Amino acid sequence: MAKTVDMKLLIVPTDFSPVADNALKYAMDMALAMNMNIMLVNVYQLPISYSEVPLVTISLDELRKISESKLAELKGNILRISEEKIKVYTESRLGDVSEEVKSLARTLQPFGIVMGTRGVSGAGRFFLGSNSLSVIEKVGVPVFIIPPGARFKPIKRIGLASDLRDVVDNTPVSTIREMVNFFNADLHVMNVDFERRHFTPYTPEESLKLETLLMGLNPIYDFIEKKDVDEGIIEFAERKEFDLVVTFPKKHSFFEKIFESSTTRELIHHTHIPLMCVHPVKEMVKA
Repeated sequence: MAKTVDMKLLIVPTDFSPVADNALKYAMDMALAMNMNIMLVNVYQLPISYSEVPLVTISLDELRKISESKLAELKGNILRISEEKIKVYTESRLGDVSEEVKSLARTLQPFGIVMGTRGVSGAGRFFLGSNSLSVIEKVGVPVFIIPPGARFKPIKRIGLASDLRDVVDNTPVSTIREMVNFFNADLHVMNVDFERRHFTPYTPEESLKLETLLMGLNPIYDFIEKKDVDEGIIEFAERKEFDLVVTFPKKHSFFEKIFESSTTRELIHHTHIPLMCVHPVKEMVKA
């Protein structure tokens, strides 16, 4: 059963792979910096061996014991490395990863979920597994995507990607404000356009609304001239050495549920900078 946690919490799903271990290391350092706790989650599924007749290769009880044993080992490592400054909870579940993480997030209302990118495909592009994409789509809390090799460091520069449309509904102000204020970070608002193709009669009004929403954070507005939005964000963020890029995936239709053609998906595939995905405010209310 899930535990009730009364302090700020990071949920860290793990399959015990090197990619997951790297994300856990990032989460541990983040928890130490922000005085948070960690819940390690392993969601296992029953493997089936397909021959002429499908055969179960291992029992559920054995899978549960393996999961719990590995989680206990990770917990011990975190307690030892952190000198027990972090409280660590563990949760072993049978089922679908995204559904179980969604269930935990809804019950515990954590500060965020920390996950890693998985593997590398052609030309060094990072590939994020369907589980991670599904978690981003389903949960109503920030999801931190940690690229391979990324290490946590004090966050001094945060980039917020904005298309300057429906900013009141779409901007995760409270989360951004908490991160900026906690780390005393510089906030950059990045808007990518090319020859004002996305400029509308409402753009100036939306800019003023965003300025009001971010009042007190003293954001720097960066207008980036680039045909390709995701390339513009990535190139600018890497050139300015941002420590975190914030984006919010928008649901345009049923067929774009997992961001098949979205800027968020492209950012996840390419960036070397940790990414914080936060659903628009109106969607978080529904989550």
